[in-house]
Amino acid sequence: MRAKPTPDQRPLEHEPEFNQFVEAAMSRRRFLQVTGAAGTVGFFASSSISQAIAKSLPSQSNLLGFEGIAISTADNIEVPSGYQADVLISWGDAVVKGAPEFAQNNNAAAQAMQFGDNNDGMSFFPISEQRAVLVVNNEYTNNEYLYPHQGEQITADDALKAQAAHGVSIVELSKLDGKWQVNVEGRLNRRITANTEMDISGVAAGHPQLKTKADPSGKRVLGTFNNCANGQTPWGTYLTCEENFNGYFANTAETELGDTYARYGLNNTDRGYDWYKHQARFDIAKEPNEPHRHGWVVEIDPMNPNSTPKKRTALGRFKHENAALTINSDGHVVVYLGDDERGEHLYKFVSKNQYRPGADSNRDLLEEGTLYVAQFTGTEGELKGQGQWLELTWGKNGLTPENGFPDQASVLIFARLAATQVGATTMDRPEWVAVHPDNQSVFCTLTNNKHRGVKESQPLNVVNPRETNPYGHIVRWRPSQGNHRSDSFEWDIYVLAGNPEVHPTSLMAGSHNIHKDNMFNSPDGIGFDKAGRLWIQTDGKYSNEGDFAGMGNNQMLCSDPKTGEIRRFLTGPIACEITGLTFSPDYKTMFVGVQHPGEDLAPSHFPQGGNAIPRSSVIMITRKDGGIIGA
Repeated sequence: MRAKPTPDQRPLEHEPEFNQFVEAAMSRRRFLQVTGAAGTVGFFASSSISQAIAKSLPSQSNLLGFEGIAISTADNIEVPSGYQADVLISWGDAVVKGAPEFAQNNNAAAQAMQFGDNNDGMSFFPISEQRAVLVVNNEYTNNEYLYPHQGEQITADDALKAQAAHGVSIVELSKLDGKWQVNVEGRLNRRITANTEMDISGVAAGHPQLKTKADPSGKRVLGTFNNCANGQTPWGTYLTCEENFNGYFANTAETELGDTYARYGLNNTDRGYDWYKHQARFDIAKEPNEPHRHGWVVEIDPMNPNSTPKKRTALGRFKHENAALTINSDGHVVVYLGDDERGEHLYKFVSKNQYRPGADSNRDLLEEGTLYVAQFTGTEGELKGQGQWLELTWGKNGLTPENGFPDQASVLIFARLAATQVGATTMDRPEWVAVHPDNQSVFCTLTNNKHRGVKESQPLNVVNPRETNPYGHIVRWRPSQGNHRSDSFEWDIYVLAGNPEVHPTSLMAGSHNIHKDNMFNSPDGIGFDKAGRLWIQTDGKYSNEGDFAGMGNNQMLCSDPKTGEIRRFLTGPIACEITGLTFSPDYKTMFVGVQHPGEDLAPSHFPQGGNAIPRSSVIMITRKDGGIIGA
């Protein structure tokens, strides 16, 4: 996700031993020789994962029932012919009854009653055919629009306003005349912010590294912020993921912080929020353990407005992108997790106990389990290979006191350091993960990495084969024998994003399924619908110049996993990111997020137009004939 990611600060000595499979400077010709020059179908037919997906789909699969649209640089939403896009809710709209109308000079109390800023991941929870709950992350704020003074001098109330614009918005929806709309009077409506009380659960709860002056128990924490993407459980709860939490902390002592801070991007300065000037908990000098209480997956019950969110420490602490949950054939819960930073890793959590439909015990399935991190192997140039899940359990794989891990809680609190210790593969910013509806394969976006092949700590490797990788790619894997608890898997690269018009003879052209009519960069959000269509959202460069000529504004595309075909479905307004994706149960309404239109004072006035301040929004996509989206 955008949120102004911090530079990679990994010390060189953290380089894992795995990177023996360094990818040489592969040319486009070499790539074609390996994958075959028979076009898209030839490339995908070469993969055993593709063959397995093909068997799970109808023999005459034709998932893409719309005409792909052209790029756009306009300040609006564009969708295919026969579709329409409507704004459901925008930053500053009322969430609870009595909330004032949006105004830039609204105070913190007003914002706490309104929809938060920079909406990201979201999930739809049906209650009946006419009633539902939509839960939406609010990742961060743009000071240039949040305050009339554009953040020049942030007061204590300004800081509280920003904190109220972060977190999660829970809104009831009602269906009237066939269209969903926000019900401001819904009894389940609420805001969860940077100041909402939460429980810390799991093995790390109460650990000395989580204790503060305000919370000597180490089991109670205020707030969640920089909530990126999400997950949804079959027992009816919402998983919100804390990503770039480091940007809210500063160290007024200006002393050198050790590896346990630096590896998470924590240093002496914040990203301009200035919360540390008004609340001691954001000053590392005053509360050195407070940063350790953030960077978790938080479980929320949207159907109980009195429930307390829980930070699930069993899923590890890092810059979480989303939480892709599936139920394995034996009933164990498996959650796939990306750590969105250059050179970081891909993780998997397996629950200790099993899911039992309707059982109250499901509520604690994320309390205990085993965390793993991925190691990819293969042959240079083949863009496919094998992989292993390495266990992050204290006492195994060098996770011992001698290496800085005195107990299991420290392994989870400093999961990044543990991943390096066991030899995990460095990745090009692992973002969203999505499990195919046949439950046999998993996809992950690797959005880009300017450090790949440049920094010694991030050499080229088999699964990240391009130097600087400005375009990103999507990797997929199939667990051995379809068992998500298996320690082994096979993988391939589903798509290399690229620009064949600018780079026709190099690997930067992208894979065979990329051409001038569907080019994109920086795949970020992904998700499947019930039919198996893969929806791809982008958060990349929108200059439409140089390496990115012909790509236009950020967009959403749709792909058929059987053939690898990709078509552009939606384009967003100026300077936005397209992120967040969920459907109504009949798949006739798609909800999509438009984040940070007009960031850095770019000339956007979406969605109101005129001279209005640009506002992040949730969009509803429907077909004019009332049909299923994408079909």
